[in-house]
Amino acid sequence: MPVEFISQVHVRDSSDLYPKPGADIDVDFLRRYAGALEEAGFDYTLVPYGSKGFSAFGVADALSQLTERIKLVVALRPNIIHPVAAAQALSTLDHLSRGRAVVHIISGGTDAEQARQGDYLSKSERYERSAEFIEILRRAWTETEPWNHAGKHYRFDDFVADLRPVSGTIPISLGGSSADAYRVGGSSADIFGLWGEPLAQTREQIASIHDQAELSGRADKPRIWVTFRPIIAATEEKAWEKAHTILGALQRNNTAASAGNVPENVGSRRLLEAAKAGELHDRALWTPTATATNASGASTALVGTPETVAQAILDYVELGADLISIRGYDNLNDVVDYGKYLLPILREELATTSV
Repeated sequence: MPVEFISQVHVRDSSDLYPKPGADIDVDFLRRYAGALEEAGFDYTLVPYGSKGFSAFGVADALSQLTERIKLVVALRPNIIHPVAAAQALSTLDHLSRGRAVVHIISGGTDAEQARQGDYLSKSERYERSAEFIEILRRAWTETEPWNHAGKHYRFDDFVADLRPVSGTIPISLGGSSADAYRVGGSSADIFGLWGEPLAQTREQIASIHDQAELSGRADKPRIWVTFRPIIAATEEKAWEKAHTILGALQRNNTAASAGNVPENVGSRRLLEAAKAGELHDRALWTPTATATNASGASTALVGTPETVAQAILDYVELGADLISIRGYDNLNDVVDYGKYLLPILREELATTSV
């Protein structure tokens, strides 16, 4: 598979660097942002999900009409929707977008966030539910006769879907850094999402995912998706000045992170462990941004000129990552800069090395 690039859509002009109060959807900004993603040359955009924010399905459906080419990755938590209804909603998005739907299953990072929408399962149980959810999605898109299901988390009778995905199925992504995540994703996901850790640790994670794929008996392996927050500038000196300016803003805007509470999810703890081991890893992986936010999500940066950051990303490609997610701290401006300065270098390098 070719190496492809992912970003994340935003629905209003607020960012980590310049946060603004409110939670409205600015349709004009969404249209502008979607156009910038396509103009920059991204292959996918993630439509994120949170218990307090917008409906990922609603925004993805809107994006299907505001874009022409980019694939739409809907973040979905199994606790918020029944799997047969999710299959229906995803097939609908796939038709509206002419075959551009992808789904990213979020099993849930913290008990408190899950409880806000009535989910009280343990972390291990949530991954168990995700596995059952994925199984039902696949059957819902392929079974041609009514069928029944009686599992631990879901039960229904006599279901069959009339509306099916444009190409017969929809890619399913799952992420995480725990043994449960590796097991479920390795055995059943088309794509496995990781946060940007040092190369040695990422190599170990990919091996764990591949091991679980082999143990499950599948003939293929999940594609590997790794996420970074690049900070680029024309010179190394300017890039590092920019990085420290961003770090200062993150520290001011995330005062709760200074409380030092240990995150529940393994992925965040791994990022904080990497930060404790050193601020700079490999070519350009910078970890103080993770510390400043208590690693609440993908939060490690790649710092340097576009050439330096491109080479750092290619190091992960060499490990086996073929889906690279890059999103910045000044959302719209960073999308534009990545499209002008970073993605062209990466694509040129990839074209050269693939010859």
